[in-house]
Amino acid sequence: MAKILIVDDEIGIRELLSEILRDEGHDILLAENATAARAARNAVRPDMVLLDIWMPDTDGITLLKEWAANGQLNMPVVMMSGHGTIDTAVEATRIGAIDYLEKPIALQKLLAAVKRGLQRPQAPGVQSAPTLAAFHRSVPLRELRRRLEQIVGSSRVLLLRVGAGSLAELVARSVQPANAPWLDLAAVTAPLDINQLQATQGGVLFVGELARLSRAQQKNLAFALDRLERYDLRLVVATDRSLEALVGEGWEEGLLARLFEVSLAPPSIADVREDLPELASQMLLHLVEAGEVPLRRFSTAALNQLRNLPWPGGYPELRAAVKSLALGTLEEEIGAGEVRRLLPPDLGAGACGVSLDQPLREAREAFERMYFEHHLRLEGGNMTRLAEKTGLERTHLYRKLKQLGLQAGRRHEEF
Repeated sequence: MAKILIVDDEIGIRELLSEILRDEGHDILLAENATAARAARNAVRPDMVLLDIWMPDTDGITLLKEWAANGQLNMPVVMMSGHGTIDTAVEATRIGAIDYLEKPIALQKLLAAVKRGLQRPQAPGVQSAPTLAAFHRSVPLRELRRRLEQIVGSSRVLLLRVGAGSLAELVARSVQPANAPWLDLAAVTAPLDINQLQATQGGVLFVGELARLSRAQQKNLAFALDRLERYDLRLVVATDRSLEALVGEGWEEGLLARLFEVSLAPPSIADVREDLPELASQMLLHLVEAGEVPLRRFSTAALNQLRNLPWPGGYPELRAAVKSLALGTLEEEIGAGEVRRLLPPDLGAGACGVSLDQPLREAREAFERMYFEHHLRLEGGNMTRLAEKTGLERTHLYRKLKQLGLQAGRRHEEF
């Protein structure tokens, strides 16, 4: 039969409901508060949830919103309350609850609500990535979420000032309404047209790094910017460059002025290192629920290993690592040994792998090759940013890469 999670802070209610539903043949899970409910929902993924509204730590409506925002409301939820109002019931239904039971709950009403809920087709998750709503224990991420909500309430355009370890995509996903479309403009190389904007109506347009857009993609960005209101779109762009630097690279100053009008500097992964285990766990949960990876969980030691890595590539690098670990690990639990075995070594955090038992010239050349390979990868082949990072003039940089047998990233600078 079905796995049903009962969430209520009153032990008498939990025991009564569990006894009734066990007699009906169901497997019952119990949670006394929202914290326990989150853990049970993530670990067991119940077929249905009976959720009390008034609880001491987090109320049921807030928990329901959290699940909806994170794409985790893919099971039927029936709300319960002894002090509810019509407005509360309407709000719960709007968020995604399928029914509302008033305490004391009549036996027939309970059984009828459970039957209706279990007969409903399973709803898919609404998002394939976490949002800031998932990180309710992190002070910096909660503060970021409040700032973000305040900004997007009055502006359709947001520029994120980021650096290494960027959380730009996590921020942008938090702007995306539930079940709304998402379009990464950096992935659109052909001219953008009205049909694409119509298909994304009500959703989010995203650019992970402005400096990587070609001249044609900059025109796409300007085209979309003029039509945000018409198609109810929000635009979130990120960059580690100043307005002046982008103008120097050939960007239209008027376009940049519009993009830089409202900006926010979110924390980097390094700034929220203590929250990284929770971030990795949420990523894994969403990948599992989206069917992209088999059922996996991280051991505490594995999460500690992930927390101690630098993640200069930020959110995309961490997500790729989590997916690789989930697909490459044979056991259900991902251990610290799997992290060491499956993830590439960090070239910037320890031994660089250059043999010291060779002449200085050869050792220096080996180090330089490793150094430039590392920064080419971090900068996505962007030569302007690579020149700034390494402190070399561009002509000298091209010559050095040629000497080392490395290919320059010209494809990222096409106009």
